[in-house]
Formats: sequence, structure tokens, C-alpha cells
Amino acid sequence: MLRRPSFAIAAVAAIALASPLAAAQKNGAMAQDFKLTDINGKTVQLSQFRGKTVILEWHNPGCPFVAKHYDSGNMQATQKAARAQGAIWLTINSGAKGKQGHMTGTEAKSLITKQNIQASNYLFDTKGVVGKAYDAKTTPHMYIIDGSGKLVYQGGIDDKPTANPADIKDARNHVLAALGEIKSGDKVSIAQSRPYGCSVKYAS
Repeated sequence: MLRRPSFAIAAVAAIALASPLAAAQKNGAMAQDFKLTDINGKTVQLSQFRGKTVILEWHNPGCPFVAKHYDSGNMQATQKAARAQGAIWLTINSGAKGKQGHMTGTEAKSLITKQNIQASNYLFDTKGVVGKAYDAKTTPHMYIIDGSGKLVYQGGIDDKPTANPADIKDARNHVLAALGEIKSGDKVSIAQSRPYGCSVKYAS
């Protein structure tokens, strides 16, 4: 669990402890392993969750598209539903220092509490190594990795690419749909969609 500090409001501070990663990840292929530091300074490695479904969410608290899903409670509800199925939810902040969305661990903890963020952990990718390896373009940008370690979904959280919370009620939540199919043993019917939101604020 997030251990009760939670997300934050600013770009991302990311510390990749792994060597430079491979190019953008492809559906059906093994997801590239990585190590990042969480809000408590602890190293978290993707491969430690092998056997469980893992959701990666790129986050920038200053982005209006992110605000759409957090202020409405949609992202927290999606996180909670995913975790209820036994999934691991890793929220990643790739915002560089001095850019929108960047946060310290203390700021992220405060945000997590304020917004009741339900992620399993909040990770910093300040150098953008992991974000660029996964070709994360927007906040939010979502990825789902199945228990075997293969990437099975990447794209937007839903099919309504706007910053208007009113659109959520009629949207297809791609993440929940994919998780439901994985749980049923079915192939993910929509494995890729167009991500939408603010550009990830990488270091130059």
C-alpha cells in the first residue's frame, strides 16, 4: 500500500537506479524492468511484482487532464478497483526539477493524503529514464503489465480525450475494461489507445 502519504501536485522527481533502458515498449513483449525510488526513499523494482498485474500511471498534479480524473475521484476509484483485484498500481512522476509537476517526497505525501490517492506506491523518475523507455507522452499515460510480465495495454485511461469531468460518466474506462478481461482469462480487446493529457515534463 501507499503507506498513507500519497501523490503530489507538481511534476515528478525521478531517480532511475537502473542503467539506460531499451526503446519504447511493445504490447505482447516483456515489459522492461526498472528500479525507481518511492516517496520514502525506498527502491522499488518492477520485477518484484512478477505474478501480479501491474498498472503504471504517469502523473503530473499540475495538469488539468490529471485534475479531471483526480478531482472527480475517477482515478482513485479506478486505483481502488484495480487493487481490489490484487493488482499493483505504480504512479510515476517523470517531471524534471524546476518543471511543472515536480515534487519532493514530502510534497507527494501531502498530496496523497489530500487527494486520498489509492495507488500502491508513488515513484520518482526525475531523470526521465523510465518514462522515455516506455515512451510515456502524456499525463496521464497508462500501461498494464500482466502477471507473466508482458505489456498488455498502453494508452489513455479512457476514450474521452478532454479535461471535462462531465465526460467521465459516458467514457469507456480502458483500464478497468482490460483488468476485467485479464481476470476472465480473455485477451485484452483494446490493447492500445491514444494517450491524452499534458506532455510529460522531461528534463532537457
